[in-house]
Amino acid sequence: MFLDTAKLFVKSGDGGNGSISFRREKYIPLGGPDGGDGGKGGNVILVVDSQMTTLLDFKYKKKFVAERGTNGSGSKCYGKDGEDLYIKVPMGTIIRDVETDKIMADLSHAGDTYVVCRGGKGGKGNTKFATPTRQAPNFAEPGMPGEERWISLELKLLADVGLLGFPNVGKSTLLSMVSKARPKIANYHFTTIKPNLGVVSVPGIQPFVMADIPGIIEGAAEGIGLGLDFLRHIERTRLLIHVVDISGIEGRDAVEDFIKINEELKKYNIKLWDRPQIIAANKADMLYDEDIFNNFKNKLKEMGYNKVFKISAATNEGVEELIKEAAAMLTTIPVTELEISEEERFVPEDRKFSYAISVEEGETGKVYVVEGSFVDRLLMAVNINEPDSLRYFHKVLKNKGIMEELVDKGIEDGDTVRLNDFEFEFMR
Repeated sequence: MFLDTAKLFVKSGDGGNGSISFRREKYIPLGGPDGGDGGKGGNVILVVDSQMTTLLDFKYKKKFVAERGTNGSGSKCYGKDGEDLYIKVPMGTIIRDVETDKIMADLSHAGDTYVVCRGGKGGKGNTKFATPTRQAPNFAEPGMPGEERWISLELKLLADVGLLGFPNVGKSTLLSMVSKARPKIANYHFTTIKPNLGVVSVPGIQPFVMADIPGIIEGAAEGIGLGLDFLRHIERTRLLIHVVDISGIEGRDAVEDFIKINEELKKYNIKLWDRPQIIAANKADMLYDEDIFNNFKNKLKEMGYNKVFKISAATNEGVEELIKEAAAMLTTIPVTELEISEEERFVPEDRKFSYAISVEEGETGKVYVVEGSFVDRLLMAVNINEPDSLRYFHKVLKNKGIMEELVDKGIEDGDTVRLNDFEFEFMR
């Protein structure tokens, strides 16, 4: 089975908590704090595996969670960092953030990696909070939470040449004749329902990779039929071989087919439409009138397409000349990276803890409610029943600017400040 899209939930490891510990040894009654820091959580990293060709591994497993950091302990022992989690993906995988639908990375080379979620930082042990005036801090810092998100993976095949054309025009037959690929071939529409890759190796030319992609129909750019699945896979190709049925045995007009498919390319991506094309007028062995090909060739030249070859993939007529021309053109076309515009590129947010202040009417006066991720983390870090810890708590509120903001909002001495379940009376 060929699978070229997948949706995954990924989460990096949480940081380990800092330790609250005091040195306890014989003859050392006041050993002081010795709590160690927590370990960092493991990252989630996507890495290219050149042996993979599909996203089939993600059909059933869709949740990936990295190891959390170990908590710190006494004797200034630091917690162990969590192991990074590596997820293998095929070469040519695009990573998108599901929430924003923006591109996070394009893994198009062997060994490429991308850290999709960074592990949480380990919390500081109480050793780090000791000062000349606070020699026995009875609090420590919790570990930072890891990042989590849904991501989507899109596989865009890495081929030098893409075979373009309506269903049943002979693309699969052509690929089978010039490479060792053995795609399914039959005389009905949409024989090819998954992309096929083949290495074209002809004496005297540099080998290149050719992709036979499912056929295209009108409306493909809007997702009709196999549309977007087809178009996604030819985005990376440097050269297109546009295969048309010149025989007319199915009642199709080769010029009209050529124009329709190029219109779909133009709708999908103007740069794809502008890519170099060689036209392969296939099924010439069934051509009953030579003027049909000549008229077709002349009309395409009027449209600016000069590389037109009459071939028969079934009998190999004209195929060698076509392939040699493709190889020669590839030597002049540079390999370009997939372009990602600023609007499409994902920009990770800074991991800052936020808060918000609102005012409510209480039974005896106004209540100023401070809430948010900053509050949650601060309350986890302190012991409000311990004097030193409580002094540290008020110092953090002042340094963060919360006390000043409360004054700006009109707080008076005696008003209540509430942080989650903890309340205190405001005094200047």
